[in-house]
Amino acid sequence: MDERRQLSTYRNLQNIAKYYGNMTNQLSEFPTERTFQYQHSLPPLPVPSLEGSLAKYLVAVRPFATEEEYQVTAAVVKRFGEGTGKDLHQKLLQRARTRRNWLEEWWLNSAYLEMRYPSQLNVNFGGPAPYLEHCWPPTEGVQLQRTSISMWHTLQYWDLLRTERLDPHKAGNVVLDMDQFRMLFCTCKVPGVTKDTIINYFKTESEGPCPSHVVVMCKGRFFSFDAVCDGHILTPPELLRQLTHVKQCCEGEPAGDGIAALTSEERTRWAKVSLEVLTGDPTIRWGDKSYNSLSFADGTFGSNCDHAPFEGMVLVTHCYYVDQQLKATDGKWKGSETVRPMPLPEELVFTVDDRVRSDVAHAKQQYFETTQDLQVVCYAFTSFGKAAIKQRKLHPDTFIQLALQLAYYRQHGRLGSCYETAMTRRFYHGRTETMRPCTLEAQNWCHTMLLPAASAEAKRKALLLAFNKHNKLMAEAQNGKGFDRHLLGLYLIAKEEGLPMPDLFTDTLYCKSGGGGNFTLSTSLVGYTTVLGAVAPMVHHGYGFFYRIGDDRIVASCTAWKSSPETDAEALFQNLVSSLHDMLHLATTAQL
Repeated sequence: MDERRQLSTYRNLQNIAKYYGNMTNQLSEFPTERTFQYQHSLPPLPVPSLEGSLAKYLVAVRPFATEEEYQVTAAVVKRFGEGTGKDLHQKLLQRARTRRNWLEEWWLNSAYLEMRYPSQLNVNFGGPAPYLEHCWPPTEGVQLQRTSISMWHTLQYWDLLRTERLDPHKAGNVVLDMDQFRMLFCTCKVPGVTKDTIINYFKTESEGPCPSHVVVMCKGRFFSFDAVCDGHILTPPELLRQLTHVKQCCEGEPAGDGIAALTSEERTRWAKVSLEVLTGDPTIRWGDKSYNSLSFADGTFGSNCDHAPFEGMVLVTHCYYVDQQLKATDGKWKGSETVRPMPLPEELVFTVDDRVRSDVAHAKQQYFETTQDLQVVCYAFTSFGKAAIKQRKLHPDTFIQLALQLAYYRQHGRLGSCYETAMTRRFYHGRTETMRPCTLEAQNWCHTMLLPAASAEAKRKALLLAFNKHNKLMAEAQNGKGFDRHLLGLYLIAKEEGLPMPDLFTDTLYCKSGGGGNFTLSTSLVGYTTVLGAVAPMVHHGYGFFYRIGDDRIVASCTAWKSSPETDAEALFQNLVSSLHDMLHLATTAQL
């Protein structure tokens, strides 16, 4: 592919970058388009061709294979494509004819609800709110005041969704699915012995009433109050009154039982305990919340969300909205200070016995031990950002992904199987597809970069080929032409029908290349805003890597398990810094 075609691919991907970067224009006072109005006109999620998916899979596993391993896998794939795979593919096509999204239910169940390991670190995503970057630096004595203002903006966002005044997202002129935004509020995951469930009570105004209460957790105790009074959302002074009451109830008093710790447990254990904890009054039943805003004593904020109901972009969009509203008002409330008469928060009291208290203690200990093993580093690279990369006609996200591949290659002497999130929201209820950045082209470029005798021209050509391949694969994944979800569908059909598991899914290279959730590098672009997040590694010997790209900086959070002798998140970030400098230097001197 020549440079003109590479530039064309780059421009095609710019539409996605614009979606991530232009969230400031996401609402209007008199919108011409309603938030969910295009849901029924979105195209169904397509099923890729079997031949195409298997061919792409073979190319994807090549960087991890010896010649002998590759020949064995190629034979396995050939047998699958000519035999069992054909039958499974036909069954998948039949399923797709009766569903607008053949993957939706499968994905929710297999990726989230049926998983039995603890959700808190293995599934949930979380991170800081961005407010400390401008008007809200760490400050003592302002926690409740800031929380009331932040909560008010969050409630305004809830109201935007209720009244459908949040503009539908688009990539260029392509409308994107907005269904996940229905899951941000009024949603919880309820534990089950073999499978969890998602319960959602959100409704738009045209659909009817929906819950409007807020639950506040403080020192292991729970309080609830209605955030709407006489049809109007409580103002920051009114919210401050409610929060002050909660704090006064907890000050100088023993901490509560800390029932929330149970949500960090292994899912089946939590489900069995919940049957004891949650019997009685059904109005106080509580599950794993879709969105938790964390307020700290120094006036800073964080968040933690269950990943099952939605992807990170929902939280990013919401947090960026709040961030920009705070920035526009300098983090201050400039409205009425009047506090209307209203009921005070009501404490939610759980009836627990010694057995449940023992389970809570066990959950706390398990969670503490696990978090102590997690290494988390979060740094801002400020030498350059999106502006400098785009000046060289390179896609910023691809730039970071290839820099990460080079960083891992430098540190470990080999490439790491890598997952990058590709969104499929142009399809009905689309969520994600896997994009695999570890390509043969990336492998060759990394090898060339570390060859002392390699010329700048050889490095430039190898870099360009790696960029082109990455951009091509990302565009395919976003357009329903990836292969990982397709293979998952074939796997699940075989499993549901009790058929022998095809050799393709037990072959050595399937797991070695990242298949089955075994990617060494679990990565995602959080966007081009001020919001960042973090995620734990997919595998024990791997890394979690979230990043955001600003005009003049790249901010990344990198995680690894301390108990793994192979990984070091700090070292990986420092290698990333070196790689970023080397790449920009190469792009500059070669005048790409």
